[in-house]
Amino acid sequence: MNRQDSMAQPYSAEPVARSALRRELRFMETASVSVGVMAPTLAMSVTGVAAVAELGRAAPLAFAVAALGVGLVAYGFVRLAAEFSHAGSVYAFVGNTLGPRPGFLAGWALLGTYLVFPPVSIMGVAIFGRAFLSTTGLAHDADWYPLALAAWAVIWVLAARGVRPTTRSVLAFEVVSVCLILVLMAVICWRLAAGTAPGGQRPSGAVFVLPPGVGLSALALAAVSGFLAFAGFESAGSLGEESLVPRRMIPRAIITAVAFGAVFYVACITVQTLGFGTGAAGVSAFRHSQAPLGDLARHYVGTPLAAALDLGAVLSALGAALGGVIVAARMMFAFGRDGLAARRLSGVSAATGVPRPALVVEMLLGLVLLTAFRLAGTSALNVFFYLATIGTLSLLVMYILTNVAAGWHLGRRSLAQLVLPAAGVLIAAFVLYHTVWPVPPAPYEFFPCLVLGWLLAGLALTAAIPGFAAKAAGGLERARAGP
Repeated sequence: MNRQDSMAQPYSAEPVARSALRRELRFMETASVSVGVMAPTLAMSVTGVAAVAELGRAAPLAFAVAALGVGLVAYGFVRLAAEFSHAGSVYAFVGNTLGPRPGFLAGWALLGTYLVFPPVSIMGVAIFGRAFLSTTGLAHDADWYPLALAAWAVIWVLAARGVRPTTRSVLAFEVVSVCLILVLMAVICWRLAAGTAPGGQRPSGAVFVLPPGVGLSALALAAVSGFLAFAGFESAGSLGEESLVPRRMIPRAIITAVAFGAVFYVACITVQTLGFGTGAAGVSAFRHSQAPLGDLARHYVGTPLAAALDLGAVLSALGAALGGVIVAARMMFAFGRDGLAARRLSGVSAATGVPRPALVVEMLLGLVLLTAFRLAGTSALNVFFYLATIGTLSLLVMYILTNVAAGWHLGRRSLAQLVLPAAGVLIAAFVLYHTVWPVPPAPYEFFPCLVLGWLLAGLALTAAIPGFAAKAAGGLERARAGP
């Protein structure tokens, strides 16, 4: 029995090897990680306002264009995931095509993202947890740190149970939170059609027509914010050694996440825009709303649904944090197994199949970040956006590297296959450029330098680790054979 066959039998009487993950995830469990890290409910609670600021009533167009762009970026991931299955995802995608050093850099960039994304999601729990407590009258202006600590503890407990219970938790959280938004959308549509909307709004096709004076350049800029709502679509790639048939399931999981996001985001922003109204007053109300879904729930249904939506956003954020922890722990596990990080990081619990040392490092780093911001007196919203910006910049670099790898790999077979990955590179580069230029105000202006420093540290490691190329190439080769 070969290594892969033994991994495919999670309930064997034989003890699990120290460096072997359990191959036990079915398609929905695999897809839940990509959908969960995207956190559709959380995304729809915070990203629509930026699109409205650029496009007014035509905000849904931003998400439609963003979905097309994300689809092109995702194409490279889909093609590479169909050929390489590895716990290090892009480390293997890029490493097996461009070489060990670019592969490590791509994995390092992804690790940089998922060291900060779980704390971002934990802050989402704290922000919407505070909103829930305020809406229900249980507490006003609650301190965010105890809520964040509670979320951190829950995430660690759930992540330590095993990848299958964890992915099922992610799926359950997102299903509940999405269903709450669907209830609100249904009520808004019903009242619009019946003519009983609070402001007398009616259904209108104007949401898909750019207002006078708004050009394609504004649409492209608005699409950048829509693009970022899809961040994390690639997360299922980290389950390359735990999905039952990864080279079929992971590409389908990525496609499913992007397709679901495209439909849900465009539909949700459309209904939100119509709910506020397509006139000047409605657009202004949407643009200046700090909680669009909560405001609409109060206007169309009442406070109980607004509170339920806050709770739904809490669940969505918990799911996103769980997914992010999965990705980071698997990347550290892969680096440790290949000797590119401490070997202890490749340890796997015989009882749960979880890379426990890597999980401990990920969770402790998250706790350090949260505590440092609390000691600095940083507000919850600022912590959320500071860390989200840093993680997104690193993620966009990884998107570019992965699509360069896909273009190189596929282009050697046929120049025609180079076209879509090249488009993915251009789109990711465009989003990255407009994330850093024009130069944002402090402290955001310093974040690109921070990410650049992280990437340079990764490059330095490739030179400092003795026998780096041989270790990485050998590790990738040993892991290359798979289902």
